[in-house]
Amino acid sequence: MKKITAIIIDDEISALKGLQHKVEKLFPEIEILQTFQKPESAIAALKKKSPDIIFLDIEMPRMNGFELLAALENIHFQVIFVTAYNEYALKALKRSAVDYILKPVDSEELKTAVQKALINIKAKFQSEMHHKLVDILHETFSKNDKLIVPTSKGLSFIPQEEVLHLEGCDGYTKIHLTDTSEILSSYNLGRFEKEVGRLFFKCHKSHIINLEKVRSFENEGYVVLECNRRVPISKTYRKAFLQLIGK
Repeated sequence: MKKITAIIIDDEISALKGLQHKVEKLFPEIEILQTFQKPESAIAALKKKSPDIIFLDIEMPRMNGFELLAALENIHFQVIFVTAYNEYALKALKRSAVDYILKPVDSEELKTAVQKALINIKAKFQSEMHHKLVDILHETFSKNDKLIVPTSKGLSFIPQEEVLHLEGCDGYTKIHLTDTSEILSSYNLGRFEKEVGRLFFKCHKSHIINLEKVRSFENEGYVVLECNRRVPISKTYRKAFLQLIGK
């Protein structure tokens, strides 16, 4: 796993240095990139680079911790609020902080908050690695005309010749196979549109068909595939479809 990075923001130098010392002592795997006493300087830095974790004081002059976060367009890091006031606790959690710790910082509370952040970071990292793996497999298997289908159980490798048609369903994709079975994927139809071969044709915003499986065309706006599966074809795509089949 890559090095975990963090930034500490606190206008009180003693509190800032104390927290930095505790983090470095308890979590040697965390690299403190920078510390800031001025929230304006922290905002400028966070717009250029995004650490994995920020330790953010709530009560600061000119701008509090909530206002600092509001000034950022994107927040891709874990937030641990540091405060001397219990009244901020609920508000902090509503701002999607990982946790909050009270001043003076207790080592056990710090451990609990940071461990929660590390779990979230690890989960995100594993998700990113999964997507990278899928992309590599797509590139490899596309040469062998196989469709990579992420499912709730893992990955399915399906020869494209066994795919009857793909159907978009509420952000998911249902893969209809020639043996009449179906596979539901968490990827949307647009993702598969880029992966399928030249024998596949998008006949509707929610449907992509395998042209080799077409058995007939119905004037009322349907294509009939093997297994007597009827798939709607929109007027937008009808002309191009008829041209493809030479009509």
